[in-house]
Amino acid sequence: MDVLWAPWRMTYILGNDKYEGCIFCPGEDRSMDAERLMLYVDQTVLVLMNKYPYVNGHLLVAPVRHVPNLDGLEPGEMLAVMEMVRATMGILKSMMHPDGFNVGLNLGRVAGAGVEEHMHFHIVPRWNGDTNYMTVIGEVRVIPEHLQATYEKLLPYFNRLKTPAGGEV
Repeated sequence: MDVLWAPWRMTYILGNDKYEGCIFCPGEDRSMDAERLMLYVDQTVLVLMNKYPYVNGHLLVAPVRHVPNLDGLEPGEMLAVMEMVRATMGILKSMMHPDGFNVGLNLGRVAGAGVEEHMHFHIVPRWNGDTNYMTVIGEVRVIPEHLQATYEKLLPYFNRLKTPAGGEV
């Protein structure tokens, strides 16, 4: 018998990991970034890991400003978010070597938005054969690496995007 190991799910099941406030609003205090799986924050855009991923490396890119949809973004914000989507895909290519990506927005609850008041892109790396019998027959996804291990692998890549003063390169 195979055992599926997903220790972070117990916190979700017990309801103990509910973040107070919007998960995408970074706030001023950076001391909780690792716990929140926040990989990158600047004045305009942020990147964090999805706590309940479809696959390892499932990342979220959002504007820092709390807006519900694309219409709420200023042109500079739109550009910064799209540049970060591209940079994030580049980092995932370098680190995880996926064969492709699913990239998208879920705008509105009916479209599957879990946090509909703060728009965000999902970036999901994909590999040939990553949908197997577990998903098709058992309706189970296997996440083979602990989220914290993936976070620690990704963080140095995102740190390289920042200058010593904390701004974007």
